[in-house]
Amino acid sequence: MKKLLMIPAALLLSTAAAAPKISAQSIIVNPTQPDLSVSVRIDKDSSGAQNPAYKVGEKAVISATVNRDAYVYLFNVNPDGSVDQILPNRLSDSNFVKANTTRSFPAPGDKFTFDIAGPIGQNKVLALASLSELNLSQISSFKTAQDQFATVNAKSQAGLAQALSIVVTPIPQNSWVSDTAFYTVAGQTPISTGSLFVGANVDNATVTLNGQRLGGANVTYNNLRPGSYPIRIQAPGYRDISTTVAIRAGTTTNVNAEFVAVTPPAPTQLTITIRSSVNNARVFVDGREAGTINNGSLSIQVDRGSHEIVMIAPGYRTFLSTYNVTTNGQITINPTR
Repeated sequence: MKKLLMIPAALLLSTAAAAPKISAQSIIVNPTQPDLSVSVRIDKDSSGAQNPAYKVGEKAVISATVNRDAYVYLFNVNPDGSVDQILPNRLSDSNFVKANTTRSFPAPGDKFTFDIAGPIGQNKVLALASLSELNLSQISSFKTAQDQFATVNAKSQAGLAQALSIVVTPIPQNSWVSDTAFYTVAGQTPISTGSLFVGANVDNATVTLNGQRLGGANVTYNNLRPGSYPIRIQAPGYRDISTTVAIRAGTTTNVNAEFVAVTPPAPTQLTITIRSSVNNARVFVDGREAGTINNGSLSIQVDRGSHEIVMIAPGYRTFLSTYNVTTNGQITINPTR
C-alpha cells in the first residue's frame, strides 16, 4: 500500500448515451467523447507515455490538469489489486480544480507526502474528473473522525471500476471523464529481472507465458527473466489472444487483452415428417409433446443430432425409438396393438 504520510506542524444538459466501459486495464472509460478532459501525470513522467520506476521510500507528486472547472478524484491501484484513495482527503484544501490549471497532490503546503511503498510491481493512478461533486459513499469512507484518508471498500481494481461506473451512470454522459498514469515500484537492490502486467476486460482469464501458465489476468508478475516470449491469454467463451511480449529488466511490460465473445453458430434446424396409419396419435420428441398426427402425418423441426421419439395412441402399444437426424426426411411409425 502506498503511504500517505502526514507532516506535523453546474452540469451540462445532456442525456446519457452509453454505459461506462471497463477497459482491459480494469479502468473506467467514458465511451463517448466529452468536451471535458483530464490529464493525470506522475512527476517522473510529464509526457504520460512512459512507465517510470520509483524505489521504495521515494516521494512522488501526482498532478492533474482539466480544461474546465471540475472535481478531481484520484485513486492508486497497487500491484496486488488493492486501492488507495489519494483525493479527496482531509489534508488537502479541496479536490476542485479550476479550468486550464494544474494542481499537484501533495501541493506545496499540504500536510502529507506521497511515499512509495510496496508491493513491487506495476501501479496505476486513476483520475476521474466530474463537472459536479460525486458521492463516493459506496466506494470509500472515513472510518473515524480522526481519519485523514478514506478507506476504499473496493478490494480490487475491477471492483473499483465497477463501483465508479455505478456512481457516474446517473449523471449526464458529457460531464465526466477519466485518465490513467502508470509507474513501477522497484526494490532498493539492483534489478536484473522484469515484471509483466496482463489486463483483461473479462473475468476468469488466464495467462500462459512461454508455455508456462502464470495464473489469472489483472495481476502483475514479477521476477521474470528479460527476453522475448510468446504469451497466450485465454478466457472461457472467448477466442484466445496470442502475441509476443518483451520483458525488460527494471520495468513492467503491459499487455492488454480485449476479448471479443465467440458467437455460437445458430442451431441447424431440420424438418422431419412422421407418417403413421394411426390418426390422433400423440408424438413426443425428447420428452416434449410435438403434436398430434392428423391425416396420416405430422411435420416437426428438430436440431441436427440424436432424438428420442415416442408415439402414444389409444388402443396401441407405446412406440419408443431413437433416431439420428442428419437431413430433412420422413419417419414411418405403425405402432402395434
